[in-house]
Amino acid sequence: MLPVLQVLSLGATLLGGLQQKRQADSAARAAQEVGEFNAQLIERNAVLIDKQKDVINTNHSIFKKRRRMALDSVQSSVRANTAYAGIDIASETTFQVMDKNAREFDFEIATANFNNAVVNEQLEDAKEDVRLQAELSRKEGGMQAANLRNQGTTALIKSLGTGIRQADEYGFFT
Repeated sequence: MLPVLQVLSLGATLLGGLQQKRQADSAARAAQEVGEFNAQLIERNAVLIDKQKDVINTNHSIFKKRRRMALDSVQSSVRANTAYAGIDIASETTFQVMDKNAREFDFEIATANFNNAVVNEQLEDAKEDVRLQAELSRKEGGMQAANLRNQGTTALIKSLGTGIRQADEYGFFT
């Protein structure tokens, strides 16, 4: 009767190790899936950043068109007022006013272009940060999964060692 209990004890030890290995592998898969899921959530932010860039660039384009229309309107008014006042349209004063308006327009557009470029650069940096965070999430999930698989393998090897030692103590190898 005693050898049956010893065989059962040995079997339980080995099955316990196999069960721990299976559980660790299952937890490893879950950790990997969580890392991937988190990475996909993080990557959604990159899509939102792209949409934000589109809106900003569209607004910038509209701003430039509106400023061009405003300049054309002002310049037309300068020409009309000059002509209405009976001043030669080719006079230096008229050209000075129109030149000043054009330079102010150029300055506003250059400033807007610079600001738009800075915002786009910041958004690109944010996208890169999102990409790196997603990559880190995947690597963290992979690292955690590898650690869990390692724990399962260690438990299996330990149970095998314990089982072999028990079998030797029970005299199964003699």
